[in-house]
Amino acid sequence: MGLERNILMTIQYDGRKYHGWQVQQNAVTVQEVFQDAIQSVTGLRHDVKGCSRTDSGVHAFMYVLNFRTECTIPPEKLRLAVQHFLPDDIAVLDCREVPYDFHARYACAGKEYVYKIWNSPLHNPFLKGLALFYPYPLDEKMLNICAADYIGTHDFAAFCASGSSVLSTVRTVTDFEVTRQGSNVTMRVRADGFLYNMVRIMVGTLLDISQGKIGRDEIPSILLSCDRERAGVTAPPQGLYLNRVFYPAEALELKKD
Repeated sequence: MGLERNILMTIQYDGRKYHGWQVQQNAVTVQEVFQDAIQSVTGLRHDVKGCSRTDSGVHAFMYVLNFRTECTIPPEKLRLAVQHFLPDDIAVLDCREVPYDFHARYACAGKEYVYKIWNSPLHNPFLKGLALFYPYPLDEKMLNICAADYIGTHDFAAFCASGSSVLSTVRTVTDFEVTRQGSNVTMRVRADGFLYNMVRIMVGTLLDISQGKIGRDEIPSILLSCDRERAGVTAPPQGLYLNRVFYPAEALELKKD
């Protein structure tokens, strides 16, 4: 038996064909496909830990995972070997050895999501499943001002879907920005952590504000209410991307003997 290494891989994926990250019965997931690829390389079924439980249809520009293995293939060659067995909608961007106790989920210090909206009266067939088609008027400058009310440390219980088992619904949002480039509207949010469907409900609330269903100044009172019924709809998954994942430098640094 050789020495076990802890391997971190950074990947990105198009989530249209997958029922999210986590392995499920009778549904294809990114985790399952990734475990299959690693097994094809090493001959063993590894327990792959992911940084987040992305929902069905959600995408990732940056997703971090780790697994422990006795495989001795150098990281760069291991990256190429695993990529060989992956479909073309999943790409391995980086592979490295990290400290043995590193865990992709629990070591994470923060995440950034983006939500993409195609805001035009005309459909864009090339963005199907990759952005929300929203044909109604949308004032991104007004919404950017409203979104600033999300920033800070708050109880986000009103922005959490039912069924979550977290001990605390308090999170710290450090940035929320709404921008436009032509018909492409992007909502970008960064926080120390996110609740189940939190980003999609935050986006849905802004869209309801845009339609006049919720007042422009109501986000603070919705936060204080902790009432899911006060917040807006849950925006569809296809516009959501895990954009960046943040770790303390010391969590990734291998100790030298």
